[in-house]
Amino acid sequence: MKCSIGMALGAAMLVVPATAMAETFRTYVCDDGSQFVAAFYPSDHKRAHLQIDGRAVTLRKRLALSGARYTGGGITLSISKASASIKRGKRPVTACSTQ
Repeated sequence: MKCSIGMALGAAMLVVPATAMAETFRTYVCDDGSQFVAAFYPSDHKRAHLQIDGRAVTLRKRLALSGARYTGGGITLSISKASASIKRGKRPVTACSTQ
């Protein structure tokens, strides 16, 4: 009986950290009517993986004074606590919010 309780507690301790390290997916809707999905993985904290304009793009984390900024493939994604914005190629910067 004591052995099975110990095994159950050990198994529970192994499951909790794995749950805490789950990836995060966010869907953004922008003021220009576009939308995209951003994925953030704890094992790859220096990148954001986007599904935008029908293609997958990986953005590298860059230095930002506040919040986070990711760039790559002609796209710049800026995220702060209150808002997010995206710049794609020669298009103007567009404000976005999570859905």
